Amino acid sequence: MAELTYREAVARAIGQEMERDPSVYFIGEDVAAAGGVFKTTEGLLERFGPRRVRDTPISEQAIIGAVMGAAMNGLRPVAEIMFSDFFAVCWDLIANQIAKTRYMTNGQVGLPLVIRTANGGGVRFGAQHSQSVEGWAMAIPGLKVVVPSTPRDMIGLFAAAVRDPDPVIVVEPKVLYASKGDVPEGEVVDRLGSAKVLRTGADVTICALGAMVPRSLEAAERLAAEGVDAEVIDVRSLVPLDATTILESVARTGRFVTVEESPRLCGWGAEVVSIVAEERFFELDGPIVRITTPHIPLPATDVLEDLAIPSAEAITERVQAIMG
Repeated sequence: MAELTYREAVARAIGQEMERDPSVYFIGEDVAAAGGVFKTTEGLLERFGPRRVRDTPISEQAIIGAVMGAAMNGLRPVAEIMFSDFFAVCWDLIANQIAKTRYMTNGQVGLPLVIRTANGGGVRFGAQHSQSVEGWAMAIPGLKVVVPSTPRDMIGLFAAAVRDPDPVIVVEPKVLYASKGDVPEGEVVDRLGSAKVLRTGADVTICALGAMVPRSLEAAERLAAEGVDAEVIDVRSLVPLDATTILESVARTGRFVTVEESPRLCGWGAEVVSIVAEERFFELDGPIVRITTPHIPLPATDVLEDLAIPSAEAITERVQAIMG
């Protein structure tokens, strides 16, 4: 067992899959010589060479077009889009081409590729570099979407993504890059579509994703001191979604809360809440609550950004309110 930062886990995840499969290669802006703008890919160029770890021009459309063509011709490419906000530049290729090609060719053309990206706020980068865009990708049929919240999950879910026959978006909360966690030695492989119960509880289910997971766990400890026993679920995979784990938890606790960094309107939690309302309505003991970022461009000012994004304190207060 080794303790790694999340950013170290990214490099280990990519290296694990490149070592295992020679058809895997990696491209993006400043990912090779510079080791990534967030220093998440240091050492990969030295280890695998410039044919398999390539810097690209500042052109998201070129990056995505290149990996699409490579995947259509038998490779398993990995692309980095530096900030998830920049998906807007190449969204046509992702949403209209990559997501639909396997379906439109009746499986004759597969696109086993991974697009990984730094996502979300918390680091004062302002409205154009701090968006949470997992909901964009989740809404497109043909794309799979995972959001690891720990170093171990980063490696395991990334491995599952690379080995999957469909295109997968790996969303990395940039505020977690410095966080640390234990990772087993050797190969780490997880599976898509699996949520994790990180803390068991009897009174309320808190369902969180990405950067909101550690904040929800902190809130659960605060709630425990007030006599509220909260169960915390890390969703991890939005598409496919592990609805079974969530529904089973709600059946045990009778109360349900989602915690999202996404803006409130049409966030991923709205879909999860709709499933719970349809499947477990008569087992609920109180109203379902969504804790989200307001539907605003995220401020760059530290005080305003901290106010907008759900904090452990805000989560605690909202859950206390619904518990009466």
